[in-house]
Amino acid sequence: MSSQDNDQDIRVVAVVLIATILLAVGLALGMGIHKARSGAAPAAVVSAPAVEAAAPAPAVSAGDASVVVDNGVVKFYFASGKAELASGALDALSEAIAAAKGGKRLVLSGFHDATGDPTMNAELAKQRAFSVRDALVGAGVAETSLELKKPEQMLDSTGSNAEARRVEVMIAE
Repeated sequence: MSSQDNDQDIRVVAVVLIATILLAVGLALGMGIHKARSGAAPAAVVSAPAVEAAAPAPAVSAGDASVVVDNGVVKFYFASGKAELASGALDALSEAIAAAKGGKRLVLSGFHDATGDPTMNAELAKQRAFSVRDALVGAGVAETSLELKKPEQMLDSTGSNAEARRVEVMIAE
């Protein structure tokens, strides 16, 4: 009887060991794919948010994508005609990701400038919001925790077109 119990114990240990190895391999592959899609390094997610949140908001460049955390609102600025996220996107979203995983809702608002075709601009703003949504989902946020608002055109003449080409992520109260 005792040899049969030992065989069963060995099988259980073997199954747990194999499952752990498969989980580790799957996690490594998933992180690699996510890194390739977002261009962000997973190791930076741990250390950069406090620095990013404390830094003053830099001026937005007209030709480059950037990300800024301003009073708890993550603002993604996009290059003209582009929907690719700036490097450091996941770093800037770490607080929002934690809040969403803790049960809060995230609101994504897209904006666009007034130059060119308004319909095409609205579609591009929508694609930009989808890029941010995809980064959040890739980081483990449930889609049911996300609310996407209809893109808005910025008509304020005090801001620049570069300021208008953005997506904002806010934690809903």
